[in-house]
Amino acid sequence: MRRSLYLFLVLVRLYFAVVPSYIHPDEHFQGPEIITGSIFDWPSYKTWEFTSDRPVRSVFPLWLIYGPPLTVLKWISEGLGYDVSPMAVFYVLRTLMFLLSFVLEDWALHELLPVRGERVTAIILVASSYVTWTYQMHTFSNSIETVVVLWCLVLMARMRDNVEHTQYRLCIALAFLGVLGVFNRITFPAFLVPAAMQLLPQLLVKRWRMPVILLAGAVTTLVAVAMDTEHFTGKPLRFRELPSTAIFTPWNNLAYNLDSTNLAQHGLHPFWQHFAANLPQLLGPAFPLLLFSSRKDVVFWSGITGVAVLSCFRHQEPRFLLPAVPLLLASIEVPKCFARPWVLLWTVFNVLAAILFGFYHQAGVLPVQNWITQQPHVSQVLWWKTYSPPRWVLGAYNVHINTTDLMGMPVQDATMRLTNLATCYNNDNLTLLVAPSSASALDPYLSSAVSASTLTFEQLLEHRQHVGLDDLAFGDDGVWPTLRRVIGRRGLTVWRVYRECYQV
Repeated sequence: MRRSLYLFLVLVRLYFAVVPSYIHPDEHFQGPEIITGSIFDWPSYKTWEFTSDRPVRSVFPLWLIYGPPLTVLKWISEGLGYDVSPMAVFYVLRTLMFLLSFVLEDWALHELLPVRGERVTAIILVASSYVTWTYQMHTFSNSIETVVVLWCLVLMARMRDNVEHTQYRLCIALAFLGVLGVFNRITFPAFLVPAAMQLLPQLLVKRWRMPVILLAGAVTTLVAVAMDTEHFTGKPLRFRELPSTAIFTPWNNLAYNLDSTNLAQHGLHPFWQHFAANLPQLLGPAFPLLLFSSRKDVVFWSGITGVAVLSCFRHQEPRFLLPAVPLLLASIEVPKCFARPWVLLWTVFNVLAAILFGFYHQAGVLPVQNWITQQPHVSQVLWWKTYSPPRWVLGAYNVHINTTDLMGMPVQDATMRLTNLATCYNNDNLTLLVAPSSASALDPYLSSAVSASTLTFEQLLEHRQHVGLDDLAFGDDGVWPTLRRVIGRRGLTVWRVYRECYQV
């Protein structure tokens, strides 16, 4: 019964991995946008993280994780005589994330929990969590961080359980994963503090363990710095110029995040945001059990310590806590006295959350962007009140289509931009506007009575499977009117915008 349930949950995980759902800006800008541009020579859009004088994102983990499968895809496509489509890249990357989660995440939990009953419960809980189905299937740096954290804990547990041997291979593997984790996300070590404190005495007793770890870590760091330096400067790293030319992205990232004025640009949150809001959002009915029915072991404290350290930074998003989710779920003990009602509540919560975040939340951005690649004569596309569109999905068309992200600017400013870019009706160069169907601020501009001095909006497409949770305005409009607008008028619409031109 449990095996059948687990296999079913694996299929659910695979389904959510390949469904064309939303792509968060931090997902595509920090991964596919960079790699696809380098491998397939597609025009790519690089954010400030990669273009500033002090880059804060490393290409080392991107090339290590996404480079090999996409390179193989390119070889196969070229061998068969086909061009690689952006959607093929999408499916390859999502399948990769599924395999990393299904194989490495579940395997790590199997090793971390030697007691069979605890192990089975933990794996089922993690496999049935909507966080695993949705967030973990995306190419977030947090998703990669989750797998690296779990395997660092596994290697540290193996070393802790074997005090007879130096275990050189484990030392090298731990050092490599440690450097990979730091270059992927600087907050990564926070999840390893409890396990490291347990392992430290044994590292000091076995005198060769620490030197091997330090040496392997130094070599891996040098390789990572060399890759970043060559990518950002266009020149190979030279030892004699190491202090002046080396690009050390983790240090740049740390310096940036320690400055509250920088974080204010992304949004500041109270220190209790993670514990009081984000964890309950991710864990649902499992959150109360952390306090009243959980094992307070090293796995539990690894998750809690990570959340506590992340709470010290003022910018706090739920996805930052992805590594803590399997750790905390693995520590939960479901009380037998109300196991059935709790399981029912857990199931309902995750199904509803998966439908919302897996099928509807910003889910029209990717299909609409893919639709745009199939339309001739498109020159300008303006996106308003959506997630920033993944430009790499345009593939080679990105060189011909100018994409403008209007974000959430006032409707008057957005229409002014449209007025400047809109072409005449008989002009072959089309200007498109992509916006949520729930954007009621556009309603006055969509009326059929149009004068010669106004814009004309011609609807070309409406993708109904789209809800913008960022468009909720309960404080301004009230709860029911907001839900009726956002849910009732769900969808992402594409308009052709033109203006009437008269010959004098």
